[in-house]
Amino acid sequence: MTQINWMDEVEKRKEELIKDTQGLLHIKSLLDEENTSPEAPLGNGVKEALDFMLNLGERDGFIPKNVGNLAGHLEFGSGEELLGILCHVDVVPEGDGWTSDPFGAEIRDGKIFARGALDDKGPTMAAYYAMKIVKELGLPLSKRVRMIIGTDEESNWRCVDHYFKHEEMPTLGFAPDADFPIINAEKGIADFDMVQEQSSVDTKEALIEVENFVSGKRYNMVPDLAKATILVKENGEEIVRQFTEFMTKYELEHSHQLGDGALYLEVKGISAHGMEPKNGKNAGLFLAEFLSKLNVDAKASHYFQFVSRYFFEDSRGVNLGVAYSDDISGELTINPGKLSYSKDTNGRIGMTCRYPVTNKMEETKAKLEELLQTEGFVLDNFSDSKPHHVDEKEFLIQTLKKVYEEQTGEKAELIAIGGGTYARSLKSGVAFGPLFPGRPDIAHQKDEYMYIEDLLKATAIYAQAIYELAKSE
Repeated sequence: MTQINWMDEVEKRKEELIKDTQGLLHIKSLLDEENTSPEAPLGNGVKEALDFMLNLGERDGFIPKNVGNLAGHLEFGSGEELLGILCHVDVVPEGDGWTSDPFGAEIRDGKIFARGALDDKGPTMAAYYAMKIVKELGLPLSKRVRMIIGTDEESNWRCVDHYFKHEEMPTLGFAPDADFPIINAEKGIADFDMVQEQSSVDTKEALIEVENFVSGKRYNMVPDLAKATILVKENGEEIVRQFTEFMTKYELEHSHQLGDGALYLEVKGISAHGMEPKNGKNAGLFLAEFLSKLNVDAKASHYFQFVSRYFFEDSRGVNLGVAYSDDISGELTINPGKLSYSKDTNGRIGMTCRYPVTNKMEETKAKLEELLQTEGFVLDNFSDSKPHHVDEKEFLIQTLKKVYEEQTGEKAELIAIGGGTYARSLKSGVAFGPLFPGRPDIAHQKDEYMYIEDLLKATAIYAQAIYELAKSE
């Protein structure tokens, strides 16, 4: 058979690929649980993005299937075995500070800017066009090829949970939703809340009372904004001075408003994916740390002292007594992504814990519960997605290594991540791209983008990978 120049095939479809990528990026596919219906159980935005992909597939001759309006798939080929390509079309909230419309999909400086450009709509379209190329070339395959499209990857994975209750498990597959070369290990992901218990602490009147405090919307994002309202009986200007001094020391953007005995404080941090808190600046933790140093009311003091003691400048669980690392996947990390407190309700800290593949979460959880008992907090809303690890010797990894090295001329090193991709849904699945070595990871950040050059290169890699994994012997 003649040698296929995969990059040439991508170039032939370049304009169409970019246009369809922009079309998908224009859709504001955010989880919207306040406006749901049987047709759109996670909100209209994610349903619109799912429909966009299913309609695209139907246009191009794939067999589309909507699975309960929570997921779907596009399939071609024949054979007993099934190659799965797991993608998602939901995105995290856009956040503030964008240079252009987060859903404008503007192209400048060789990059396409939009929420989801890198995570995971750009890669989804790269994988889609890879399938399209293999299909249009009429190459002989021994496996069916199926793109599985999820709509709840950034939250609770209800999409894949529902999907695999009703549809078959692929024999092997990959998720284009992380880094190149190949991710064969993903840390476990435990999400949970720590909730302040009803307190019997001293309730005598304090000079400073915290009325409310809030920061963050998602477990898996470093919060870039924190706000608090405190009631000040005296010395308001002095507190403002301390606040300004504290935030200036840490080079954080901040603002305040003082009037009628109330002081409004706001801090801006830097958002990042919660799997590596050190890539961001947690606005909530900085504001909580400042409040912990004030002579606030006893209930608030209990909450903010707790946050300060166990989380400020410690993303590795050292102070909590749960630090752990292994050679396969590195260190345990903790990201307090949702913090809230008010004088009428007890404080909460919602977080994601990304733990190494050899770590036993049952033991870690037991340690946390024991500690919290002594601190007047309880564990709530606990969920756990176990770690995922695929051995290097498997056909899947050996094939992807070969493809990556042929396409890039670089060695395909295996890597481990703290993020969770749909690859962990498969018994034999890995995350494969789209972020090339040396490129900054700006997923979940403002001005998220993907290089057009990388979009095309990833499409060529995925096309060859699909062919090599599914071809006739």
